[in-house]
Parts: sequence; structure tokens; C-alpha cells
Amino acid sequence: MADFDYLAIDTRGQEQRGHVAAPSIDAARAQLDRRKLYVVRLEPGAPPATTSRPLFGIKLGRAKMSVKQLTLFTRQLATLNRVSPLEESLRTITRQTEQDSVRTIVSHVHAGVVEGRRLADSMAREGRSFPPLYRAMVSAGESSGSLPTILDRLAALLERQAEIRGKLITALAYPTILAVVAMGVVTALMMFVVPQVVEQFDTVGQELPLLTRVVIGLSAFLVGYWWLIALVIAVAGLGTWYALRDPALRLAFDTALLRLPLLGRLFRDLHAARMSRTLSTMIASRLPLLEGLALTASTIHNRRLRAASDEIVDAIRGGGSLSAAMRRAGVFPPLLTYLAASGEAAGRLDEMLERAADYLEREFDRFTATALSLLEPAIIVVMGGVVATIVLSILLPILQLNTLAGQ
Repeated sequence: MADFDYLAIDTRGQEQRGHVAAPSIDAARAQLDRRKLYVVRLEPGAPPATTSRPLFGIKLGRAKMSVKQLTLFTRQLATLNRVSPLEESLRTITRQTEQDSVRTIVSHVHAGVVEGRRLADSMAREGRSFPPLYRAMVSAGESSGSLPTILDRLAALLERQAEIRGKLITALAYPTILAVVAMGVVTALMMFVVPQVVEQFDTVGQELPLLTRVVIGLSAFLVGYWWLIALVIAVAGLGTWYALRDPALRLAFDTALLRLPLLGRLFRDLHAARMSRTLSTMIASRLPLLEGLALTASTIHNRRLRAASDEIVDAIRGGGSLSAAMRRAGVFPPLLTYLAASGEAAGRLDEMLERAADYLEREFDRFTATALSLLEPAIIVVMGGVVATIVLSILLPILQLNTLAGQ
């Protein structure tokens, strides 16, 4: 089987380019004739590049779309496909895309569509860029003849998830940077400032205050054994990473994570909102609920939440309802369970799940705003207290000396 590159004209008089696999050039021409394409040029394609052994045995693999690039591609395709055929929409996106990696991926999808494959099957050739859940929804849209509508829903889903992800990053970025800067300032004071001041007290015959002795001891330990501290942190990090590779330990760790007073609720609500919105979009797109749940479960990083999703799939497969399975799992917010039960009873599950997602996302916004309003001043107060303690430990001996000199 050989590959042939072709240039042809379709029944609408538009130019078509692509490649086709066939045993011979005559078979390739016959295949294009059956697709009602007038062949202008047909020639053997370039042979596939030989894969050499990568340096150090590391294989980088093919390029992958980022979440932002996939969201933009989906919105562009949803918009263009409403006014132009799918093949032309993909060709337009290929020409307008500035990133070379994205252009290559979209051109591969476009080539698959030109060869006669379905869009979902063409996207499967770039499986690293198009997740299974994404392809399943595209396939449902093609089967039902509502691909533009499905693409619109997919684009809205990806945009909403990106918005929530951006809010989470924004909520964590400032406190993290503030904490890192605070730790850097304190470390610099202990390792560079305090030792310089201590030299001034070496000739003093008086006993230094307890606070000063404690700070001097900590400073000497940091200066003399900083490498040991770094080594302990590195070993602890590697040990934790290795231990979490064990499924049982990872499950126990993720379960404990969900039980934390503040972070546990944040992770639980974020997962519930993401799951609710995804299921709502799938049900509205006429995608089978079981298939969507199974595909969604494989993308969850928290092992406890993934196990709960797998339990829901098994329960529904056994004839149970979604709301009852969520209630038994014990890791979903009560509001989500209640709205899912109401939606099942009224035959409007997609609408109620969307409302649950909206509510949980609003709760997330309020929660992060409240947490930030408390966390930022707390970090500043703690940093100020530590710095004040260091300064006070330096001033106490000076005040003591002035008192003795006055006597």
C-alpha cells in the first residue's frame, strides 16, 4: 500500500488537496473518481521519514495542542462549520493558524476528512491533542447531524473550564509568591544579617538574652548545615513521590486530602462542578451517559474521586440511578445529589446538572475570595512577626549594654 498526493477539483469547482493510500496509481485515481473528484495532479507521496534512535534513548513524541489552543480551535471550527462545509472549515483554520505545531495537527485532521474519514476518526489520528471524551462528543454530533451545535457546546464547555482553571491559578499565585518572598527574606536575614551582628557581641562579657541565643543558634545551624536541610527536603520529596506510586498509599493520601478543612472542600467542589457541566453537555448532546461517565473518570487525577466515579458507572450499569449512586459515593456535595435526583424525576437532568455546576462555581468564587482575603494578611502578619522577632533579638543585647553602661 503506497501513499499518493493529489490535487483535484470537486463538484463545486473548489480545489482539493490531500493524500490517498492505494496499491497503485490507477487504484488511487479510481478511488478519487468514486469520490467525484476531477484529478488534476496525482503523484507518489514522500516516503515516511525513518525514525532514528533518539539521543540518550529519550523519545519526545509528536506535538500536542495545549488546552488554550484546543479551545480556540473548537470555537473556530464551531463558527466556520455553520457557514461552510467541514473540509473547507478545516482548510481555513489550517491556513490562518500561526503556530506550526497546531497547523500540522489540524492539517492531519483535514487530510483524514478529505480521504473520506469521519471527523472523530480523523481526530483519533491525533489522540494526544483530542481526548477520548472530546472525540466521543464529536462522533455523537456527526451521527445525529448536529455537529455545529455539538461543537458550540464543546467550545463553551472548554471555555468555562479554562475560566475556572484561570481563577484557581490566580487565587493560588499571589499567596504562593508572597509566601516564597517571605521565606526568602527571613532566610537572608538569618544567614547574612544575624551572623554579622553576632560578631559585635563576641567581645561582650555579659550573657546574651535567651531570645538572642535562640536566634543565633538557628542562624548558625542554617549557615553551617544548609546543605543538609536541602538534602533532607530533596530526599523527602523523592520519597513521597515514590511512595505515592503505590496505588493503596495514593488512594489513602487522596482520601485524606479531601478531608482537609479548606482544601478538601475546594477540590471536592471543583471536581463536582467540572463533572456536572461535562455530564450536562454530554446529555444535551445525546451522548450515552455511561460512556461519558467512563471517559470522564479516566481524566480524574484524585484517586478517591476516580474510584467514586467508577462506582457510579458500575451502579448505573447495574440499573441504578445517577443520584442514588452519587449519594452512596459520599464525596459529592449534597446539592448536586439533590438536583440530579430532581432532574431525573422531571426528565430534565441536563438542565439541573448545569444549574448545579453554576451554583458550585459561584460557591468556588466566593470561597476563594474569602480565603484570599484572610490568607494574604495572615502571611503578612506572620512574616512581620518573624522579622520583628529577629530585629528584637538584635536590639535586646544593645539595650542591655546601654543599661549596664548607664550604671
